[in-house]
Amino acid sequence: MKQTIDHVVIKSIPNVHDLRGKLAVVEKDIIPFVMKRVYYLYDVPSDAYRGGHAHREQESVLIALSGSFEVLIKDGEREKKVMLNKPDKGLYIPTGIWREIDNFSSGAICLVLASTEFKEDDYIRAFDEFKSYKGL
Repeated sequence: MKQTIDHVVIKSIPNVHDLRGKLAVVEKDIIPFVMKRVYYLYDVPSDAYRGGHAHREQESVLIALSGSFEVLIKDGEREKKVMLNKPDKGLYIPTGIWREIDNFSSGAICLVLASTEFKEDDYIRAFDEFKSYKGL
């Protein structure tokens, strides 16, 4: 299936709230894949960006654990910016979607839940190569 930005969706992460605060829970039914890797971005300067790639195999969910940042997603024909700033919302990005993450607020932490372990050959790092991969 040819993935488009329409396949990129916000996933709600259930949480329990009481007088002591909130507890968010990410379990197997919340994300549409089996997690193989978890990593996070932090101390990213406000004028820097991360990402700038797509994946052939990896699916991801990005969560703003603290602060905020924007995710620019592209499918080769259309693009959309998504602001992440709530720790109970995750942005699901399927395979074959270009992503760039920028406008990090002070203290922002971007948690990434990934469906694969790191494999360099899964990354498409040049946008022209991405467009060719998508058949555009």
